[in-house]
Amino acid sequence: MKFIVSSTDLLQGLLQVQKVIASKSSLPVLDNFLLTLEDNSLTITGSDGDNTLKTVMAINEVMEGGEITVPAKLLTDSLKELPTQPIEFVSYPDRGIVNINWASGSAQIPFSGAEDYPTLRPLENPTVIRMKGSVLAEGINSTLYATGDEELRPVLNGIYFDIDTESTTLVASNANKLVYYRRHDIKSEAPVAFILPKKPANILKANLAKAMDEEVEITFDSSKNAYFKFNSFLVFCKLIDGTYPAYKSVIPKNNTNVITVSRTELLNATKRVSVCSNQATGQIVFKLSMNQITITAQDLDFSMSATETLGCDYQGDPMEIGFKSSFLIEILGNLGYDQICIMLADPHRAALIQPAVQTEPEEEICALLMPMRIN
Repeated sequence: MKFIVSSTDLLQGLLQVQKVIASKSSLPVLDNFLLTLEDNSLTITGSDGDNTLKTVMAINEVMEGGEITVPAKLLTDSLKELPTQPIEFVSYPDRGIVNINWASGSAQIPFSGAEDYPTLRPLENPTVIRMKGSVLAEGINSTLYATGDEELRPVLNGIYFDIDTESTTLVASNANKLVYYRRHDIKSEAPVAFILPKKPANILKANLAKAMDEEVEITFDSSKNAYFKFNSFLVFCKLIDGTYPAYKSVIPKNNTNVITVSRTELLNATKRVSVCSNQATGQIVFKLSMNQITITAQDLDFSMSATETLGCDYQGDPMEIGFKSSFLIEILGNLGYDQICIMLADPHRAALIQPAVQTEPEEEICALLMPMRIN
């Protein structure tokens, strides 16, 4: 293998792929990048065994192709301190080393053959859906924070993709809060679903930032494997096996008590009052009356309490309802809208939190937060 490339371009590709490599790999070869040079394309591959990320970059000066594996950290560390300049990358199979030559110096690092590097298997009878990069990014950004960390219920540790003949819905929940992001313009001929783990979701989130206008092709099969292809990237992952809870059944109906309020004002007031909440429960209480919310918190063990009143548009009966402050702060912090609606059936059922006005006609976003029993 022998080629000349910009040091900055090569380092950028390596750093993008390095995100998937585990700090402690089960197989020594997974500490390496797989570099495949064919024609004028260099494919950089990284994997942790369950997730694989590939990116392809164009190489203008290719003297000899080939396929090798190179220690990932060693290669990236070797390039990080170089200013932008052309470098020559040459492998010597008889010596098992790679020479990296630049204008004023050179470095030698070891490499191995590619025969032990895991290969990706084709999917069997796959389902394919497509969506714009900006839509997938928005769906992941809107839901990822609400995923769980449950050893006993691993299905909650990812984003549930629920795709049917009418819409596509991304759902995340930790059993105390639930968020869904729905697109009515993305459909399938028959209902299909899968659960995307958090790690590949984070990898997609990071790399979709430069592919907002690109089409993303999502391919998955019944063996719980999936590919995400866009731009010059390919992400392969093993999906979470299991049945996701029937999330639609927990969405309360007949929510006749409706608060319309500034999201920022409510978020900041909740942060201020929650400082004095009970350290074990983090509970705050909303006291709702005509066009105002009074937020209170107290910790009797430490003689702390706080209260703040906000103006709002409230249509409903006088009510008191408790919430875990950290969950509410998290939801309000991730809803990117000025005005929100909080819809309540009664103090014992989940609150629905959504934008007061859905600005995108094909888009729907909503969060559910379970109440806490008021002490």
